[in-house]
Amino acid sequence: MGGIWGRRALTIGIGIAGTAVFWAAGLPLPFLLGPLFACLVAALTGVPVTGAGPLGKVMRTVLGVAIGASITPELVARLPQMLASLALVPVYVIAIAAVGVPFFRRVYGFDMVTAWYAAMPGGLQEMVVFGQEAGGNVRALSLIHATRVLIIVAVTPFLLVHLFGASLDNPIGAPAATLPLHEMAIMVVAAFAGWKIAERVGLFGAAILGPMILTAILSLTDILHFRPPAEAILAAQFFIGLSLGAGYLGVTLAEIRRDVVAGALFVVMVAALAALFTEAVILFDLAPPVDGFLAFVPAGQAEMAVLAIVVGADLGYVVLHHVVRVFLIITGAPVAARLFGVGRKGG
Repeated sequence: MGGIWGRRALTIGIGIAGTAVFWAAGLPLPFLLGPLFACLVAALTGVPVTGAGPLGKVMRTVLGVAIGASITPELVARLPQMLASLALVPVYVIAIAAVGVPFFRRVYGFDMVTAWYAAMPGGLQEMVVFGQEAGGNVRALSLIHATRVLIIVAVTPFLLVHLFGASLDNPIGAPAATLPLHEMAIMVVAAFAGWKIAERVGLFGAAILGPMILTAILSLTDILHFRPPAEAILAAQFFIGLSLGAGYLGVTLAEIRRDVVAGALFVVMVAALAALFTEAVILFDLAPPVDGFLAFVPAGQAEMAVLAIVVGADLGYVVLHHVVRVFLIITGAPVAARLFGVGRKGG
């Protein structure tokens, strides 16, 4: 036990150093990108960094509460206006799969199960678990999805600034000292109760979706009126960045040449599709440019929630699209895999 906590303390120290460097250099999102790059460099050079473990899940509950608090009666009233945009999500998922599966299968020679789950733009953990259960290459899936999320999280802030002229210094929340104590107490209860209830019923992504659902109910019933404090959002950014960078510990040159490069090339292909769908959303005036862009960036809910908050986008709109995408993949990918015989002997 002392060993793992020692490694976690070392990783947090490296993450803090990375944050300090990014802050001092005036680089964007120091609390997210600083620990990400510092832990990535450490992992690639053999320093025994590690993920945040249970603390990382606690931080995801913060984002779940932040998202849930953005689901207001006003957002629900706007749902009919979002239907056209949301209807593009299943088409988007099918298009990614249609490009990704042949790419991983024919270009890189992965078995069908690994190619199938590598091409699914769902959450990293979920796709690895599904792939493992179906008999896929767990290490390859982990590296491909980690590379997808890492590149997107690293590049998206720069695209927001240089393509959309967005600012990354939007207030991410009120300081804890200014929030009513009873509201913060409600947030803590919603975070942990939502997480544990979601785990009990077997919901994937329980640490973020459980608190999101429970907080949304509290928001819609006029019980909760604030997002988590700025300090909690910054802490969530820090641990997301730290875990993404640390995920590359132990990667070999052969894995970089095959799995990491495959993941990077897949990101380029998916980015082209994301640009196409974003352009459609903007062209048909379904959403403002920044909201449309973030809604179709193929990364995880947690990472996109952070970016939507820091750029001042419509958090409810952005996350709703990611929830629909991830829900479709989590529920549909295993079913479709069975229908197409993926994972069967010789399939």
